[in-house]
Amino acid sequence: MATSAHTITIAGGIVNYLKAGVDDAPTIVLLHGASYSSANWQEIGTLDLLEQNGFCAVAVDLPGFGKSSATTVHPDSWLRQFLDATKVPRPVLLAASMSGAFSFPLLIKQPERVAGFVAVAPVGILAHQQQLNRITVPVLAIWGQNDQVVSRTQGEMLVKSVPNGRLVVIPNGSHAPYMSDAERFHAELLPFARECLGMKNLPS
Repeated sequence: MATSAHTITIAGGIVNYLKAGVDDAPTIVLLHGASYSSANWQEIGTLDLLEQNGFCAVAVDLPGFGKSSATTVHPDSWLRQFLDATKVPRPVLLAASMSGAFSFPLLIKQPERVAGFVAVAPVGILAHQQQLNRITVPVLAIWGQNDQVVSRTQGEMLVKSVPNGRLVVIPNGSHAPYMSDAERFHAELLPFARECLGMKNLPS
């Protein structure tokens, strides 16, 4: 099944997303940073890799980025509305950089909506530091060794604040370590997602 493009409307705004894999497969929702869009997850092979390993991968253009229009919906509720509109049940959620602003409100207020959280140097850790202990799902924090944007100490704060958290530092990685070393990034993402979604026995 090839990657396909889709659009939905949230509060009058057009939302574009890419999808790979069958609808009823365990799902991973991929959000992007301010310099990127959903297309990057296709370019570095993440969508194809996830589909090949039995997942349904959904890569979203956040409001005002890629092919999605701007919106009046506050980031605090936008992601919840997207999951409602697409009927995605308890995905593993990946948030990189800027998209942390969309993810932390959902993770803190409705952690039951997701099965796991992959935090790729997301913004919002300091802003929500007093509420991070409300995140009850497993957390994999991935940082690039050379990240000059979001301090690694924030990743340490995140994983120490949750019941089940782990920090991985990608050697020589940038703020977007999935771009600077996609192979290593994928090697961390796959087993974590399998564990969160009950797919431990799938082959590599």
